[in-house]
Amino acid sequence: MTSQISVEAPAETFAAQLDPLMLAESWMLEGREVAVATVIKTWGSAPRPVGSHLVIDADGNFSGSVSGGCVEGAVISEAAEVIASGEPRMLEFGVADETAWRVGLSCGGTIEVYLERIG
Repeated sequence: MTSQISVEAPAETFAAQLDPLMLAESWMLEGREVAVATVIKTWGSAPRPVGSHLVIDADGNFSGSVSGGCVEGAVISEAAEVIASGEPRMLEFGVADETAWRVGLSCGGTIEVYLERIG
């Protein structure tokens, strides 16, 4: 005897898992405060391309990626302040920065990330 398990879920659920911006919209509809980080510029070796997104809610939940490793930790920390103040920030991480080793960009690249509260 063969049995099948069927899991039905709205298409939006699967799309939100794949697209951070759709997840951000879903979180906002749930009443969460949300910030979006967007890679706006890269130079040299960068783990994620321009246009990559990381969404963060006021509780520190996040999805997506702007770089990886400690850079994302730094962006998530900044997001809490952006959500609280409503003031957007431009963040830059790079090899020339004294924090390069600490945040994980010792590979020789630079990224600029725009962080804003939405909703």
